[in-house]
Amino acid sequence: MACCGNCLCCHCCCRDEDTRTPEELTILGETQDEEDEILPRKDYESLDYDRCINEPYVEVLEEMNNKCVLAVEECSEKGCLALSLLELLAFNMMFIFIASVLVLIEPVAAGSGIPEIKSYLNGVKIPGIVRLRTFICKAIGVLFTVSGGLFVGKEGPMIHSGAIVGAGLPQFQSITFKKINFDFPYFRSDRDKRDFVSAGAAAGVAAAFGAPIGGTLFSLEEGSSFWNQALTWKVVGQRLFFCHCQSLFCSMSATFTLNFFRSGINYNKWGSFQLPGLLNFGEFKCSDGDKKCHLWTAVDLAFFVLMGVAGGLLGAFFNCINKRLAKYRMRHVHPKAKFVRVLESLLVAMVTTVVIFVASMTLGECRDLVSLNEDVINSTIRQFFCPNKTYNDMATLFFNPQEVAIHQLFHQDGTFSPVTLIVFFVLYFLLACWTYGVSVPSGLFVPSLLCGAAFGRLVANLLKINLGMDIYSGTFALIGAAAFLGGVVRMTISLTVILIESTNEITYGLPIMITLMVAKWTGDFFNKGIYDIHIHLRGVPLLEWETEVEMDKLTASDIMEPNLTYVYPHTRIQSLVSILRTTVYHAFPVVTENRDNEREFMKGNILISNNIRFKKASVLTRAGEQRRRCQSMKSYPSSELRNVCDDQLAAVVPAMEEGQDMLQQMLERRHAPYPNLYPDQSPSEEWTMEERFRPLTFHGIILRSQLVNLLIRGVCYAENQSSATQPRLSYAEMTEDYPRFPDIHDLDLALLNPRMIVDVTPYMNPSPYTVSPNTHVSQVFNLFRTMGLRHLPVVNAVGEIVGIITRHNLTHEFLLGKLRQHYITI
Repeated sequence: MACCGNCLCCHCCCRDEDTRTPEELTILGETQDEEDEILPRKDYESLDYDRCINEPYVEVLEEMNNKCVLAVEECSEKGCLALSLLELLAFNMMFIFIASVLVLIEPVAAGSGIPEIKSYLNGVKIPGIVRLRTFICKAIGVLFTVSGGLFVGKEGPMIHSGAIVGAGLPQFQSITFKKINFDFPYFRSDRDKRDFVSAGAAAGVAAAFGAPIGGTLFSLEEGSSFWNQALTWKVVGQRLFFCHCQSLFCSMSATFTLNFFRSGINYNKWGSFQLPGLLNFGEFKCSDGDKKCHLWTAVDLAFFVLMGVAGGLLGAFFNCINKRLAKYRMRHVHPKAKFVRVLESLLVAMVTTVVIFVASMTLGECRDLVSLNEDVINSTIRQFFCPNKTYNDMATLFFNPQEVAIHQLFHQDGTFSPVTLIVFFVLYFLLACWTYGVSVPSGLFVPSLLCGAAFGRLVANLLKINLGMDIYSGTFALIGAAAFLGGVVRMTISLTVILIESTNEITYGLPIMITLMVAKWTGDFFNKGIYDIHIHLRGVPLLEWETEVEMDKLTASDIMEPNLTYVYPHTRIQSLVSILRTTVYHAFPVVTENRDNEREFMKGNILISNNIRFKKASVLTRAGEQRRRCQSMKSYPSSELRNVCDDQLAAVVPAMEEGQDMLQQMLERRHAPYPNLYPDQSPSEEWTMEERFRPLTFHGIILRSQLVNLLIRGVCYAENQSSATQPRLSYAEMTEDYPRFPDIHDLDLALLNPRMIVDVTPYMNPSPYTVSPNTHVSQVFNLFRTMGLRHLPVVNAVGEIVGIITRHNLTHEFLLGKLRQHYITI
């Protein structure tokens, strides 16, 4: 029976399977035959995406709008505003913390970098200013600084970054990354590097503003020291023309490279060149059909002059406050631990975030959107808890990128109320002044433009409302931006061209130039530009464009350094090591003793020697230096040199009798000066006074780096050999370590024989620029600055060196002190 039941069951199943239709088999996923076609299943239904806008749906929308309004009103009561503020604070402070830490890694990356680049192009070496590590910290740090909501710009750091690129690319090597080191022997001098740094700075300006000509002029006006402002519009020598053509080419290349990539990335139109710079002021034009509208008229020039005066006053006030803040930081913040600088940056970020948030909530005005076009409504208008169909004018300025806010102030009529503009200007002025100088990468161009644009737009609103004048508000906003920026940085020609190129409107050339000149003259009456102030605070010996007229009462003999440290053409290694280890001078005169003129010199013949007091002071100084050197050479591993030093010290140690003339005491000690021209003519113990006051004939000047290089490479010869046997170094070997030449303390003294002799004549500069002791200071200053010198020997009529002039002898403070001494002497 069980078997029969199983059979019946199998028979029934088989019968049911046979009676199923093809559609049923398809639904179950079964087919009768593998070759049968699979049909779509009918148990799958379509979704309904069509929106049914009926009366109940409209009622729901109205209820949602009412709830949104109620939610804004209830938001402050329930604390969601505080939560939004905390979230904003968290993001901003995190970004600023990262930027501040990057500055701790490379302190030179702080600020805009323009004062440092200006000092570098002026001829002052600032350590680490053009290093790759500085570039990395600067470029990354400015991204986080701008993202952190601080009132800073990225244009200044871009100029610094461009200068670093210009300095590094021609070298084909990196100090930070040792593996980047190619054998490229060219451009291995400070002169060539200066030209590339100037071109890089111009390229940075061009990329920031889309202004290649303005970038070239910026490198002239703010950077290049060896250029006369009076010659800006004249044609000068071939090399100068080549250097500025090079800067213009770099600026053009930077502008079009940036334009190419921005146009392709933003508009997907590669090669269309629609975005020339990072800062775009937009197109200034009157509305179609308004024939009475003009960008500016002759009557407006009077107001532009007044705005220039106001911009100069505001800029001077800005610089004064910032100078006091910088001094406070130097005295109370910088001497402390480094994390204190980070805390200050975080404090500024926190205060800035809270101020703009609270100001937008409490002081912002909710204005109607009817007067604005759709593009503005969709992209840049900030509602910020205002009801529907309205926007918060204060938040629209504070919570937009600075470039967008500038564009709105230039082109949107009726967008901002006068009260909002006043509050925004005051808050932005104070916070930007506090921010510039904290330990983060930061620029000042765009904050100054934005602050000035608000000032100019306020003036336009007052003229329209109170005086009923028919003016173009965008022009007044542009002039206000130029006036305030000119009052802060005191730039004229280059800033005029930058603004003209940024606006693409050549008709603005005259009003911008007039405004900038008036702002500069007004501001200069009170203080210097912001960059010059920070350069002065750091103690950089910056040379101005020219000296004051009254400085011509001084001559080269009044300001020169008479106490010389010099070497002979053939000098023993022991003396070279002693000189290099006990002095910090970067160059040394190469001299010989003029024995033919000893008698005339001692008789006081002015034609033979300029002034005997210089010679006496030189003897005094040399005696003291020799004693210090002998003390320092005690660590020399050679016992022979130690014995030499002991003998020399024994000759100068006798006690000084009180009341005797110091010079006579030195002569009685018979102090041995530096080794003579020839090795066998060593200093004699029996030298007389005439021998000790022997004049020094000037033959050339040699750098410290060159002397150290000669010692490290073993360029010397023995006493019993001729100087012709000395090894010769090529130019590539002399400049191989540029710009990081080895230090004298890196020299292994145990490998040197102190009695060996070095012939420095093949490596010295035999014909440097020199001046007469009677040359006026203005002539000395112009020669030193125009030619970009580092050392200027003072040589008398018969070729005797009586002193040397360096950059520190030509600073304004030093010349002023010498002038006071001159008046006291008279």
